Amino acid sequence: MARVDGHIHIERGDYSLEWIQQFVDKAVETQMDEIRLLEHCYIFEEFRPMYHSVCAHSKFVDEWFQRKAGKHKLPEYLELIEKVRNQKYPVTIKFGLEICYFKEQEAFIEKITKNKGFDFLLGSVHFVDDFAFDHKLDHWIGMDVDKIYRIYFEDSILLAKSKLFDGIGHPDAIKLFGHRPSFSLSGYYERLAKELSNSNMYADQNSGAARRCPGTSSLGMERELLRAMKKNHVKIITSSDAHCPEDVGDKIRDLENCVVYA
Repeated sequence: MARVDGHIHIERGDYSLEWIQQFVDKAVETQMDEIRLLEHCYIFEEFRPMYHSVCAHSKFVDEWFQRKAGKHKLPEYLELIEKVRNQKYPVTIKFGLEICYFKEQEAFIEKITKNKGFDFLLGSVHFVDDFAFDHKLDHWIGMDVDKIYRIYFEDSILLAKSKLFDGIGHPDAIKLFGHRPSFSLSGYYERLAKELSNSNMYADQNSGAARRCPGTSSLGMERELLRAMKKNHVKIITSSDAHCPEDVGDKIRDLENCVVYA
C-alpha cells in the first residue's frame, strides 16, 4: 500500500523549486510514496470575496484575514505547479487547494476552480455561521456547543452533496479544543459518510489537530466516525496537515493503524 501524506501546506515559503525540494526531502526521510501539496484558498486574491461575511462578524478574524489573505494570485500558483510537473522527483507530487466551504458560495467556488488543472480540491468547514471555531479557545466562551456541532455537521453534509470537491478535510475538526455536544453524533457520522460515498469523495485522516492540541483532540477522526467511513466504503487518505517541511509525514503510520483497528 502506498504511503501518502495528503494534506501539506506550502504557504510559508516562496514559489520556488528549492522550497518544494524541502518537502520532498522530508517525504523521502519519512518514507512517503506520495505527497499532496496545497494552499488555503484565502491565500489567493481571487477568493477574497468569499470572506466578507466572516470578516464582518469578528474583528479578530478580520485582522487575521488582512494579514494572511491575498498574498498571491492563482496564475502564480499554477506556474509553480507546471514547473514542478516538469521535474523528476523520488515521490509522487500532487497539487491542490484547501477551500473553505460556505454553502452560499458554491457557484463562486465552482467558477474559480473549474478547469484550472488541479490534481485535487479539498473542501473544509472552518467557519460555522461565520464563527471561526478553530482559532482560539476563548472564542468559544458563551457559545451554544450543541448548536455549533449541528450546524458544523449539516454544513459538512452539504459540502459532500455539492460534488465540488474530491475530499473533505479533517471531518471532525470541530472537536479541536475539546468541546463535545450533549447528544450522540452517530446519526451525523452515518449521514456524512453516506454522502461522501455517494459523491465518490475521500475523507482526510489528519494528525494536525492532535499535534496542535494534544490534550483535547484525538489523533485523526473519532473511532466511530472512522467506522462509519469504512462501513460506507469511503476512501480514507492519511495526512499531516503540515504547514512546514518538518511536519511532513507526521504520525502517518499511527493514522494508518487507527484506520485498520477502528
